[in-house]
Amino acid sequence: MSTTLTERPPQERRVKRRYTASAVTGIIAAAVVIGIGELVSVPIAANSSPFFAIGNTTVDRAPEWARKFAIDTFGTNDKQALFVGMTIAMILAGALIGVAERLKKWAGAAALVLLGFVAVYAAMQRVTADWTYAIPSIVGVVCGAATLVVLIRALDSPEDAETATATTFLPRRRFLALAAAGAAVAASTVVAGRYIRERLVNIVADRENFRLPFVSNKAEPIAPGTDISVPDSTSFITPNATFYRIDTALQVPQLTTQEWRLKIHGMVDNEITIDWDDLTKRVPIERIITLTCVSNEVGGPLAGNATWIGYPIKDILDEVGVQADADMLLSTSIDGWTSGTPVEILRDGRDAILAVAMNGEPLPLEHGYPVRQVVPGLYGFVSATKWVVDWEFTRFDRAEAYWTKRGWGDRAPIKTASRIDVPMSLAPVAPGPVLIAGTAWAQHRGIAKVEIRIDDGPWQEATLAPQYSIDTWRQWTWQWDATLGNHVAQVRATDLAGDVQIEERVPPIPGGSSGWHTRTFIVR
Repeated sequence: MSTTLTERPPQERRVKRRYTASAVTGIIAAAVVIGIGELVSVPIAANSSPFFAIGNTTVDRAPEWARKFAIDTFGTNDKQALFVGMTIAMILAGALIGVAERLKKWAGAAALVLLGFVAVYAAMQRVTADWTYAIPSIVGVVCGAATLVVLIRALDSPEDAETATATTFLPRRRFLALAAAGAAVAASTVVAGRYIRERLVNIVADRENFRLPFVSNKAEPIAPGTDISVPDSTSFITPNATFYRIDTALQVPQLTTQEWRLKIHGMVDNEITIDWDDLTKRVPIERIITLTCVSNEVGGPLAGNATWIGYPIKDILDEVGVQADADMLLSTSIDGWTSGTPVEILRDGRDAILAVAMNGEPLPLEHGYPVRQVVPGLYGFVSATKWVVDWEFTRFDRAEAYWTKRGWGDRAPIKTASRIDVPMSLAPVAPGPVLIAGTAWAQHRGIAKVEIRIDDGPWQEATLAPQYSIDTWRQWTWQWDATLGNHVAQVRATDLAGDVQIEERVPPIPGGSSGWHTRTFIVR
């Protein structure tokens, strides 16, 4: 039979398959680095694994435009998007490393070692890092480079000349066996590392054994009507499962109550370290407090209201004797994230607490278990440190917190805001009576009035639900006699200080968004 024009010669097909096999080899070697690194990091620290070390450093060093793009594009799924991106990058880098090793002996292995240095550097940037954080990356790279060299050499073994044929997909039985073994090692070490870490930390069992502290100073009961109970509107209390989560932790820190310590130092008369027993000997309080993220756009969902149990921060400040010229509490999370909170805010009588419970259960792991800060009236990036383990009292002119270093504000009181929850934007509604409902907040000032207008008409005062406290949001409703056509609704709030919500639209960074929330309704 004659050879067609599109049919490639056997030798050309073998070369193409050999380079494909080389690329697969590089991917397997990169996976071995990650898997072995994950396993070796178990007795050291989760942040010492190469994958998460690089990921955390990527988040820390990303320029502001990249952070804004991630938040705007992926919202609360930004971490998952980063994981997907890192995985794709690892696959591409591994493929190039495999081909490089095939083209020039030791070139791919050298590239893998270079990436190992990057991983070591990233691991050593963690706040809690010591020299042991370098070990997982070093061991992982050694194993990955060995895997790469062995597999590439298998492709060049004498067996090829005797057994390869034009129809063989991957021409080396030895290579196939070794590649399968390498892939199995990579997969099993990742799984084993995650499993062993969970068993060693046993965070789930620790949380299950948690007992809520007895609280005599309880939150005031929620009066009837405080929750407007309009279908599809915001509930007054936000369930834990739907409470927004914004932080920089790529993997949720796992810290048991027995491991938890809070070191208090800096500009204080008495430097102390509080452990769990010390904390729970104090008198707890229960309060309902609304939290808001500075990244929340106008009308956005990054606000939530919960019932918190915790220990007053002011009492601890009095105990350690904060010096008169200290104006910042620089608090640090176990993952190295920091926030700077004005000391005067913690002393002005508001219910700032070290929270240990949320909505009647121990803090969820992703919301800071076992201890986090809750400070009414401030955006979370200057107050709401999760997994908090360190307090340094200092000054704003001497220290900068995580986001302040990146150009964000340093005091960040929450701005007065309101939003329309129902009907949904562009939702078709029937002509006649339509109930518009929403939520407004001005934490630690309270909401005095909410107004709504249709099509730039006169402002109409909405009906406010009872105000629970100045530290929680307030719900509202307004009855509209809808007419046929497309209509635009706008809402604004006035706080108890008499200040009307800012009309000018500004983005969330550096000090919180502003602007009147707008929705379009289709009446037909």
